[in-house]
Amino acid sequence: QVQLVESGGGLVQPGGSLRLSCVASGFTLDHYAIGWYRQAPGKEREGILCSSNTETTTYYTDSVKGRFTIFRDNAANTVYLQMNTLKPEDTAVYYCAATIGVSVTWGQGTQVTVSS
Repeated sequence: QVQLVESGGGLVQPGGSLRLSCVASGFTLDHYAIGWYRQAPGKEREGILCSSNTETTTYYTDSVKGRFTIFRDNAANTVYLQMNTLKPEDTAVYYCAATIGVSVTWGQGTQVTVSS
């Protein structure tokens, strides 16, 4: 069964950092493009960035450039989202997603709240 499970969310103060994890099962991550998305309250889900199967990063949201990075640990079948200098507007549920053929597999999401 193809599955993604996110973890690592929580409450952090503005300016702080968090690292989110996305663990894959049922398939090998390094064969596929993996993206991180987020959905803030009352807003539509938006793409943040994506790592191709050749580990090229594409940013979809300018506001995270220079603060968020994506990287993989292929041995652990895990993709990470490192988030630095967090801002209140980064508060959202964060999701990872894998594009496998014509299908997209989503994780269940992890809540990130940036507040003092």
